[in-house]
This record gives sequence, structure tokens and C-alpha cells, in this order.
Amino acid sequence: MAPDVTAPMLLGCDFSSSPSRRKPIVLALGQRQGARVQLQALQRFDTLTAFGQWLAEPGTSHHGSQDGSHGGWVGGFDLPFGLPRELVETLGWPTDWLACMQHYRSLGREQIRTQFAAFCDARPVGGKFAHRATDGPAGSSPSMKWVNPPVAYMLHAGVPLLIDAGVHLPGLHAGDPSRVALEAYPGLLAREVLQRRSYKSDDRAKQTPDRLIARKDLVNALEIGQTRLGLRLKLSHAQRDALVDDASGDSLDAVLCLVQAAWAQQRHTEGDALYGLPAGLDALEGWIVTAPAVPAAG
Repeated sequence: MAPDVTAPMLLGCDFSSSPSRRKPIVLALGQRQGARVQLQALQRFDTLTAFGQWLAEPGTSHHGSQDGSHGGWVGGFDLPFGLPRELVETLGWPTDWLACMQHYRSLGREQIRTQFAAFCDARPVGGKFAHRATDGPAGSSPSMKWVNPPVAYMLHAGVPLLIDAGVHLPGLHAGDPSRVALEAYPGLLAREVLQRRSYKSDDRAKQTPDRLIARKDLVNALEIGQTRLGLRLKLSHAQRDALVDDASGDSLDAVLCLVQAAWAQQRHTEGDALYGLPAGLDALEGWIVTAPAVPAAG
């Protein structure tokens, strides 16, 4: 079945806060038809500027229709879209999301590290970091972490690109409704299939046969729809080989985000203006798409 060029394109983004030719930003492009998600292409960007320019393109076909028309896109991005409310309030920063992000982008990385380290130093062992409400159900790192992984810097580099591109961030910031950005997290979907098995490493010495087998198992599970999202990934033989052979896991992470974006877009077609995000989400912190909603207390 040919892709429907009137339907929104889907994208999944494996983000890097300091992209390079060796470690680029990887974008997985595709479309959903029913419960099937077709991977169409993998695209790479080795500078933040080039990626920002791509995001900002309105009215341009990113999936190659001949007349330049398109249905926009819905994307899942592997970077945090917000900071923990507890952190923001303790530091005395604005609690309006846009004002908070504009303040955050005005800081340098050294300023961020210094302020976040001071916050952690004042807290007891075992509770150094503040968490967002989504971290528990998603199993994600706190968005204020500046090392292993440096997600605080990913937020610092990535969210301004989305703001400047004028895209729509459901629940956080109104923008162009034809370009919708959602916070995704590939580890959430990967762990559903692999539990604690590792499938990737940037360290060549750790790119083991066990991790190769894990990537094969993960790709196979996505193809047969063996996740709670109820979607099946459609790949060519060459695409399957490319995902399995990328030992860094970057290509596979982008595809995991693509599948999460497809789930969100499916929710939207069913009438959910928040693309599957919980109605009660904290409009300062944000929420990771497909992470289970936490029941209200009481």
C-alpha cells in the first residue's frame, strides 16, 4: 500500500546536544496506516543549526511528494521538554513553561552545572536530584542530570530549536498545529521488550554479540507488534540490517521514538487533543509520550 501523502508524516529523533559527523542527530521518518508504521528513511544532521533549519521548514514536503504538499508532521524527540517543578521553584526561576525555558536558554552550560550541583549538594544522599512526575512511570533519568546522560544539556540545546521553529508542544506551548513535537523516550519501549538487557553502546569495546542479539530481538518484536502500543513496524531488509548493524543504537532509538509518535498520532485521530498525554500533566514539567498516567491521589 502506498503511503498517504495527505496524512501527517511521523518522525522519531535520537538527539545529541553536541552533534558531529561521528555522533549526528538521527531522524527516522515514516507514516502510519492503521496499526502499521512504515519506516521510510533515516536522516542525519551533524550540526544543531542544520537540524533547526529542518524543523523550521513549514509547507515543505519532507517525504518527497512531487507537488510540495504535505500534511505536516508529528514527532517524538528523545530529549526532556521540561525541568522538575521542585528544582525550578527552589531556584526561584519562572514557573511559566516558556518563561522558564527562555531563562534556561540564557544560561551557559557551566552556569547550569554550578547551579544544579549546588542544589544537589544541599540534599541528602539518595535524594540528590529532583524528579518530574513522569520520571517514575517512564523510568527516565531526571531532566536536571548533566552527566551520564547529560539530559540537562540536551534540553538546553534542543528545546530552543523547537521554540524558534514555532512547532506545537501539546500541553506546554501553542505553535503550528501541523508540526507537533512530543517528548519521547526510547528506553521506555525498549525495556518493555528487553527488560534490563542492553542493546547499544558508543564504546566499541562494549559492542558485544549479546547487544547485537538484543537489537535483533527488539527489531523483531517491533515488527510483529509485540508491545502494548499495538503497532507493527514495517521495514525493508536493508532497513532491518541498518538498525541491527548500528551498534551505537542511535538509528534504533530514532525508530523507537517514531513508533511512540505513531501511537500519539493515532490517539489524536481518535479525538485526543493532547496526543495521548495525560490530561492532568504539569504544564511546567511536561510528560513523556506513552508513559502511563499516574492516578490522582485519593
